[in-house]
Amino acid sequence: MSGPGTTATRTDRALATVERLGNRLPDPFLLFLGLFLLVGVISTVLQVLGTAVTIPGSDEETAVRGLFTGDGLSWLTVNLGPNFIGFPPLVTVVTILLAVTVAERTGLLAAAIRASLGSAPRWLLPYAVGFVGVNASVMADAAFIVVPPLAAMVFKAAGRHPLAGLVGGFAAVGAGYSTSMLVTSLDALFSGITNSVTAGLPDPGATVTPISNLWFNMASSVVLALVAGLVIDRVVEPRLVREGAPVDMVEDADADADIDGSPAEDDDVAPALRAMPTDLSPDLDPGERRGLRAAGIVFALLAIVIVAVVLPGGSPWRNEDGNFLPESPLLDSTVFIVFVLFLGPALAYGFTSGSLRRAADVPKVMGLGIKDMAAFIVLAFMLGQFIALFNWTNVGSALAVTGADGLESIGLTGYPAIIGFILLASVLNLFIVSGSSMWTLMGAVFVPLFALLGFEPGFVQAAFRVGDSATQVITPMNPYIWIFLVMLKRYEPQAGLGTVISRMIPFVVPFWFAWVAVLTVFYLTGADVGPGVDIRID
Repeated sequence: MSGPGTTATRTDRALATVERLGNRLPDPFLLFLGLFLLVGVISTVLQVLGTAVTIPGSDEETAVRGLFTGDGLSWLTVNLGPNFIGFPPLVTVVTILLAVTVAERTGLLAAAIRASLGSAPRWLLPYAVGFVGVNASVMADAAFIVVPPLAAMVFKAAGRHPLAGLVGGFAAVGAGYSTSMLVTSLDALFSGITNSVTAGLPDPGATVTPISNLWFNMASSVVLALVAGLVIDRVVEPRLVREGAPVDMVEDADADADIDGSPAEDDDVAPALRAMPTDLSPDLDPGERRGLRAAGIVFALLAIVIVAVVLPGGSPWRNEDGNFLPESPLLDSTVFIVFVLFLGPALAYGFTSGSLRRAADVPKVMGLGIKDMAAFIVLAFMLGQFIALFNWTNVGSALAVTGADGLESIGLTGYPAIIGFILLASVLNLFIVSGSSMWTLMGAVFVPLFALLGFEPGFVQAAFRVGDSATQVITPMNPYIWIFLVMLKRYEPQAGLGTVISRMIPFVVPFWFAWVAVLTVFYLTGADVGPGVDIRID
């Protein structure tokens, strides 16, 4: 006879298995170093065997080239640096990050979130938390730390259960991390990786830019926000009330400790340079309100200038046909536009609110963003080598042609293949929570494969977003799940990993199906997932 205890034991065992398997994975840098060497050995063996494939649309055979040959080793020694510097995400991600860091460190993003949640009426709060959480990826990983406790405070102030806000905030941020109404550094990262793996295809489809998934992201963020709100309002909060979950935090002697470990305030150092803003009170002080108004005005003015420049018929940002699609200087200027629309308002907010005091503070704040990206830059070195080797050896082309032929032979060439791809990404996401690592690994194989089946790389990237996010709030491999557990213990001291998983599961399944439904609508209607990015390659 089974009971709650038996179910809990089974759950704990399953979670322990996931954690144990995940912990056996090496560091991402070492993982891709191993994959690099593996591809090198495989490519060499295939060259010795005389392996060659004919890519559909090409009249010539593409032969596999081996790394551990004279040509391969000379290629590596000549291109080690270019492989790294030429890794496409570096150009876009680092550039956008400079501006986003200023917006984050000055407090603009946190203030905007606090203003959004603090002004929402009581009945709308679950949906406001859902919308803010889903769109908070613009703050990158800081969203995991800022949104949940703020949502709990706002819920409590409105007379609702604070744990519902805490749980809902974390779930919305994590399970919807890959989407946003705004263009983020994640869009730049994914698009760079996608473009890097389409080399060598006769018809690689439309060039993928940071806005290539914009329409899909905007639709997804609205739907997921509604789903998150419904789950918080109709499932999570009623369950917490029935269980009699505590509504007040447990007093902790260390609760008021400085969570960022920053030094004592120094009047000669601007607040933005000391640490990311950690004031999570839903109330804004007068300086923050003035800063938000100034940021809003600057954003509006910049948007008006951009529109006024690109709209005229003779605008140099149009293509040769006088249009913006499928390609144009305007689309190629996405990084610049995002950079300006973040940096301008951030500077206005910083100098108005006082988080920036002098012009010299700005490059120092930007430097903090680069410092935070150090781990990614190191990883990018290995990712760049792996992608370059995959392309140069033509192993990717061989796998794509073989895989496409295999799917065609069993008749699995349409949308069901995309669903299978999403399922695979969801499972892998339990073990590899780094989006860049997983997309580098999966994109190298599946983007060319699906391109040969007629799917646009931008559409495949949109499908990957679903699997990349929905399950990351239930995997022990997500480092922020442990930070959330600390937050949860403030209310429920006996809470453990199983508690976190049980709180998150009500979000994972609805998020997954709702997100797949959005993608399905785009597929069935043939709507572009972003400017100039169709479902099928013409």
